[in-house]
Amino acid sequence: MSAVSTAWGIGLIIGPVLGGFLAQPADKYPSVFSKESIFGRFRYALPCFTISAFALVVTALCCFIPETLHNHELDNKTSDDDSVEALEAASLETTGMPGNNKRASLFKNWPLMSSILVYCVLCLHDTVYSEIFALWANSPCKYGGLGYSTNQVGTVLTISGLGLFFFQVLLYPSADRLLGPVQLARLAGALMIPVQLSYPFIAQLSGVTQSLLLSSASILVNVFSISAITGMVILQNRAVDQHQRGAANGLAMTSMSLFKTVGPVGAGILTPHALLLS
Repeated sequence: MSAVSTAWGIGLIIGPVLGGFLAQPADKYPSVFSKESIFGRFRYALPCFTISAFALVVTALCCFIPETLHNHELDNKTSDDDSVEALEAASLETTGMPGNNKRASLFKNWPLMSSILVYCVLCLHDTVYSEIFALWANSPCKYGGLGYSTNQVGTVLTISGLGLFFFQVLLYPSADRLLGPVQLARLAGALMIPVQLSYPFIAQLSGVTQSLLLSSASILVNVFSISAITGMVILQNRAVDQHQRGAANGLAMTSMSLFKTVGPVGAGILTPHALLLS
């Protein structure tokens, strides 16, 4: 699971670079992009086209990814002895399955449902934070923002992605062995609160001090958030048997998607009111 989060960290490095440096290309690179071109009239079209190209390539590559648990019907060319052994193994696995209504049993599995609930809340927080941070950093200083350009916002997010990447590769496995996923998630969730409460005070600073503290706080928030999310995913996989993990992860992803749908709506509504009150 740490490797999966590491891949997420790589995305946090590449994504802000593309978004920050490719946005408004006609203003930043007038020698390359004309103001009358499509990228001059639609200032955020270039990063959107770029990530769409990435998505297209990834979609094509997904067709060649092998299944990790290949449990389809046996190939017709399989020998009789191999078929008998496979059927005996399958019957033994089936005998150990608790009940026939597997999907109903998931909702009665309290360790699974509790970890999914916490996972959804953490993903909601991560979505809201990601949206509000960029808006706050780009807002004028008179509204309590930082007045950063898109390049500066992209740089801060890239630095935080690098910090997350190195933490997941070098430190998370040791932290998980030392504390366990539950204690690590609790500690990370608790530490996120004071770090995020420090943002209004960071906005009062300026210069190198502000940049250093903002980058450090952004790294810590991302590290704590991904640590807690990774811990919840580990708990979800431990809460069910192997034959239920596909359904359990599907339920977790569906629930998480619903929470992530609410996140941008709530953040978009609250942000203008917060700016007016500041």
